[in-house]
Amino acid sequence: MAIFEYGEYKNTYEAPDNLVDCFEASAAKYANNPLIGEKDSAGVYQWVTYGQIAQRVNNLRAGLASIGVGVGDTVGIIANNRKEWLIAEIATQGLGAAYVPMYEKELVSMWKYIVKDATIKVLLVSKNDILEKIKDFPAEIPTLKHLYLIEGSGEKTLAALEKKGAEKPVPSRKPKYSEVAVLIYTSGTTGEPKGVLLSHGSLVENFKLSLSWFPHLNEKSCCISMLPWAHSFGITADLHGSIWRGSSLGIMGSVETLIDDLPKIKPTVMVSVPRVFNKVYNGVWAKMREEGGLKLKLFEAALAAAKLKREKGKAGLKYKILDKIVLQKIRDRFGGKLENAVTGSAPMNVDIAKFFIDVGIPTYDCYGLSETSPAITVNSPLMGNRLGSVGKPILKTKVVIDRSRTGETSDDGEIICFGPQCMIGYHNKPEQTKEVIVEMNGMRGVRTGDRGRLDNDGFLFITGRFKEEYKLANGKYIHPESLELEMKVLPWILNAVVTGAGHEYNVALLVPDLKLLENLAASLKLTVNPKDLLESSNPEARKFKELLAAEVQNHLRKTFGSYEIPQKFAFTLEDFTLENGLLTQTMKLKRRAVMEKYGEMLENLYKE
Repeated sequence: MAIFEYGEYKNTYEAPDNLVDCFEASAAKYANNPLIGEKDSAGVYQWVTYGQIAQRVNNLRAGLASIGVGVGDTVGIIANNRKEWLIAEIATQGLGAAYVPMYEKELVSMWKYIVKDATIKVLLVSKNDILEKIKDFPAEIPTLKHLYLIEGSGEKTLAALEKKGAEKPVPSRKPKYSEVAVLIYTSGTTGEPKGVLLSHGSLVENFKLSLSWFPHLNEKSCCISMLPWAHSFGITADLHGSIWRGSSLGIMGSVETLIDDLPKIKPTVMVSVPRVFNKVYNGVWAKMREEGGLKLKLFEAALAAAKLKREKGKAGLKYKILDKIVLQKIRDRFGGKLENAVTGSAPMNVDIAKFFIDVGIPTYDCYGLSETSPAITVNSPLMGNRLGSVGKPILKTKVVIDRSRTGETSDDGEIICFGPQCMIGYHNKPEQTKEVIVEMNGMRGVRTGDRGRLDNDGFLFITGRFKEEYKLANGKYIHPESLELEMKVLPWILNAVVTGAGHEYNVALLVPDLKLLENLAASLKLTVNPKDLLESSNPEARKFKELLAAEVQNHLRKTFGSYEIPQKFAFTLEDFTLENGLLTQTMKLKRRAVMEKYGEMLENLYKE
C-alpha cells in the first residue's frame, strides 16, 4: 500500500505549501549565499552556496528517477547532518517520494525494522562501515532495491548517481500539501518506535508560522546545526527554517567538538536543548569559584549589574564596563555573535535562563512533538518570553487543556494541539493513530500525552507527562521528569532518574561529575575518592553520599512537596548516553532502558 492513501486536511495551507517549492524559491533568491558549512580534514569549515546545492539536487533527482523512484515510493538515508542529507531529501521529494531519515548511532535491528516498515526502495548510507552492517538487507527485504554509498567511489555511490542524472535532467514535481514529505520514527522513550507521517503542508506551515515571531532571522544570519535532522525539531526549526530565510548553517562536528566549532562558525542563532546551556552555566560557575579572588568578585559584580539592567531596563556605566571585560568572554565561548537561542525537548531552568539573559544570550523555550512537526508553542522576542513557560501557541494553532483525567476543578490537564502542523498518523498503526488524533470544528488535533496549564495571557506551562507519571502508595501522583530536571541543575549531577511507583516514597539514581565531586570533597576536607561512592563499606564514602543526598534534598525543597523528594539515592559512574542506549537522539531519557539496567539496584534501596 502506498503511504499517501490518507484523507486530506481541512486546515488551511498557504503557498508555497511544500518543501520543494520552498527550497527552490530560496535557492533562486539566495543563489550565492553560503548555505552549508562542514569541517574538512584539517578542521577548517568549507562552505557551499544555495546555488551549488540546488544543482546537486537537480542531478540527484534525475539519478533517482533513472532507477525508478517516483510518486508513492520511499527513499531512506542513514547519515548524520551533512549537505548530502539535504540534497537527497529535496531530490526525493521532487519526485513525489517520501524521505525516511535514520541515525548513524542506531542498532542494526532498528534500521532493519524501519526499512521494512517504511517499505524503503532506495537506501543511502554515509560510510563503508555502515554499508558493511546492512549489506544483506536487499536479500532479506524484498522491497529494498538499491543501496548507495555517500562517501566512496564506484558505480553504487551517490556521486555516480548524480553524474548519471546530470546526463538526462528531470524537472521537479511539486507535491501537494497533503502528501507525505518525511516519515520520522519516534525515539521510543517509553514504548515501541512509531513512524510519524508528516505532510509537506504540516512542515512548511510549522516553520513559516514559527519564524513569523523571529523577524531578526534573515539571509545574513548563521545557525550552528546541532540537532539531528532525522528528528522533526532539527528538520523544521534548524534546517528548513534557516533555508526559508536564506540563512547559513554550519554543521557541528560532534558534541565533543562543540566548544571548538562555535568560534569557527560564529553563529548568530542556535537551535538547541537546555543540556548545552546547563553545561556551560555549570562550567563557568565552577571555574569562577575555583579561581576565586578578584575574578570571582568581578564576575558576581557583572551579573549583579546585568540583573539590574534586566529588571530596570537601563544599562549604566558600571554595567557597560563589566559587560565588556567579563560577560563578553562568556559570549565569546559561543563565537561572539550569538544573539539568542531557541531551546526545546525540556524546559530551561528559570535561574539558568536568567543567567543567559544577563550574559546577553536570551534563550526562548518552545514546545512540541514529532507528531506536531514539531512546534506547538514558542517564546519569542516578538510575542514575549515568559520564563518557566514554553510560550504561546503559534499562529493557526489552538491549545486545549482536557481536564477529563485531572478533574474539572483542576487548573491543568492533557494538552491537545489543533492546527495545520498535526501529523497524518502513525504508519501502519491505525489503532494507535485513533488513540491520539481528534477532530474539532474541521481542525485536526493531536493528544500530546503531556500535562499542562495555560495562564491568563495564553502562555503554556508544562506540569508533567501522563505517559511517565505514577502513583506512590499514598495515592499521590509523581511526575519524575520535573524532579530529574531540577536535580540536574546542581553542577555535579550529570544525569538523574527518579522512581517509586507503588512505594511509600521516591528513590533516585544519580550520575555524578567526578571532577566536580573531587573539588567538592576537597572543600569539605574529605579524603574520599569519588569513585569510592559505590563502596558501601567505606565510611568516608558513606558520609560523602549522605552529604550529597542532603544537598539534593535541600535543593528540591525550594520547589517540590516533601512527598515528592527522593528519600534514598544510588549512584552510578556510567553516564546515560546515545552509545549505551540510555538517551534518545535529542538527549531525552529512555526510561524503560534505564529501569531495565538499574531497576533492581533502585528496588534494593527500599530494603536497606
